[in-house]
Amino acid sequence: MDRITITFDSTADDLTGIAMCVHQLFAGLPVTMRSRNRPGVQVENGAVRSRAYTGPMLEQSLRENRVVKGRPGSGAYKGIPVIIAPIMLDGTAVAAIGVVDTSGSLDIKAFMDQYAAIEKQVSGQK
Repeated sequence: MDRITITFDSTADDLTGIAMCVHQLFAGLPVTMRSRNRPGVQVENGAVRSRAYTGPMLEQSLRENRVVKGRPGSGAYKGIPVIIAPIMLDGTAVAAIGVVDTSGSLDIKAFMDQYAAIEKQVSGQK
């Protein structure tokens, strides 16, 4: 059976399919993704730009096991709003994936507030 598996040691090649999918879902906004132990993939304009990518906010998300949002102070997307989410396994981030708002079309705070509201609704919380 074919499957996609993400591990602490997944390579850029292992992660490319997921990163491309998210890139398309977000209307072509840049997407970055890496596993905990290896650099990952950077996708822009419908193509892989790097297969050895990491960034300060991807690393922060992995280190802190949490969603990180803001504007990186360094790296390829310095000053541009990003949202990074970890992929968790037993309380530890196995990988992290981020969307870069180069278009300025996403209001990151509003997006995250809406996500939190939807998450509460789906889980039945009040």
